[in-house]
Amino acid sequence: MQTLLVPVIKDLPELLHTSPSNATWVLTSTLLAGAVATPIMGRLGDLFGKRRMLVTSLAVMVVGSLVAGFTSDLLVMIVGRALQGFAMGAIPLGIGLMRDELPRERLGSAMALMSSSIGVGGGLALPLAALVAEHADWHALFFGSAGLGALSILLTLLLVPESRVRAEGTFDVAGALGLSAGLVLFLLPITKGSDWGWTSATTLGLFGASAAVLLLWGVMELRLKAPLVDLRTTARPAVLFTNLASIMVGVAFYAVSLVLPQLLQLPTSTGYGLGRSMLVAGLCVAPLGLTMMFTAPVYARISAKYGPKVTLMTGMLIIAVGYGAGLGLMSAAWQTVVIAVVLGAGIGLAYSSLPALIVGAVPASETGAANGLNTLMRSIGTSVSSAVIGMVLANTANHTGGVAVPTMHGFRLSFLIATGAVLLGLVFAAFLPRGRTAADTEKPQPRASGEDVPPVVERAAFRGRVTDAGGSPVARATVTLIDRRGRRAGSALSAEDGGYLIAVPEEGSYVLAVTAGGHEPLASSASHPGGALPVERDLALPSTVPA
Repeated sequence: MQTLLVPVIKDLPELLHTSPSNATWVLTSTLLAGAVATPIMGRLGDLFGKRRMLVTSLAVMVVGSLVAGFTSDLLVMIVGRALQGFAMGAIPLGIGLMRDELPRERLGSAMALMSSSIGVGGGLALPLAALVAEHADWHALFFGSAGLGALSILLTLLLVPESRVRAEGTFDVAGALGLSAGLVLFLLPITKGSDWGWTSATTLGLFGASAAVLLLWGVMELRLKAPLVDLRTTARPAVLFTNLASIMVGVAFYAVSLVLPQLLQLPTSTGYGLGRSMLVAGLCVAPLGLTMMFTAPVYARISAKYGPKVTLMTGMLIIAVGYGAGLGLMSAAWQTVVIAVVLGAGIGLAYSSLPALIVGAVPASETGAANGLNTLMRSIGTSVSSAVIGMVLANTANHTGGVAVPTMHGFRLSFLIATGAVLLGLVFAAFLPRGRTAADTEKPQPRASGEDVPPVVERAAFRGRVTDAGGSPVARATVTLIDRRGRRAGSALSAEDGGYLIAVPEEGSYVLAVTAGGHEPLASSASHPGGALPVERDLALPSTVPA
């Protein structure tokens, strides 16, 4: 959805019978809607079911695609494109479902691929959209995305189980409205500042209004028992510095998507343009997305040995090397392919590590909202990148015959900005708490015991086995931790051998509630003295429910 219209962006004013500044709203609306929808859908998923909200997000996207597919009117197109932005909510919801349902040994690479899909889809959309735009009516782009959305809904309903993990509380409507207003007021001048003027009253006024709204929103969220975003959790170093690094990675990702296609399509008469067709330009940039896809298994191996923090920093270093090398590799199409491959590898590693860092720092019931906020940070990074790179290319362009032509100086300056952003992100990543291996970080509540659970855990926990009345292990039983106030404090699913491990937020008395298909539920009191060692607690379900 983010790059669907990039191949036809220069033709949008003519296609929509409007001015170039108005045509950019077709891209801006998707970005704004996606930024707003992502944390909201994440929280709704935590409360009411992640699969349910995943299907809802995809359904809204399909409706938006059909709206856009049947119109050439600017305002209707903007509405349709805004609805398409709801597809962004699939990222945190998918990560949350994986955390709740997948066994530990598959979780790392699965989350890595899901996180990378935000770049994989963007990279693959460029050549596919260019192919469609060159050989068919441009509205076919929207019908294609509607078909993909419908297929995704069908496969989700058929193959993806609903998570039984739920957060306590109600949906914070006021918080959702406040965050939406603050984000729109912030992202709007970022995306349109180059058109309005960065020092104009409109731009500065919107930035000021955004600061005021987000400040009031933050004060309100801190006073609520069930806020949309738990700001205290967000302030933890592991979450805060991961989100700051995410913004910088977002800046780096979008810069290459803006620069390389233009460089490839500029005519050779400019002296530096490569004179390639829209389709060839898309194919040269496509390795960016493909490489991100293939780095997911590599991420799992690196993270399993060194932890996601090291993986994130490694990815950022590769990105910096890619942009640095790109400063001197812009004279041939094959050189742009090399740049795309190197940057794709770095961005893939960086994106893959982000959900593991977030999941390892928040309770299971907050996974959707926390990953939604992290995806939002990446969206903010792409917005900032789009605005800054667009401003740089516009201010360094040569104007010939009333047409602004980007210069090589502008392209190189854009690469330098991306390099600086990723180096700043590297500094943020350095402040992350000491990384754990993937086995500990990616699965705070692993579904294993015996040799699969380390004898010493770095936080308080209950662990043991879930069995039936005859002592046989019960797999995929839901173990819920309830504190002395009757609130859910965590949950886990038992492994094939019945083993479970569930983190304890603090010392004290708890109830371990166990439910499993075909068995009567069990509630067992337990207490934890605190400290790093887990407390052993086997749970025997009393009997089997008759069929």
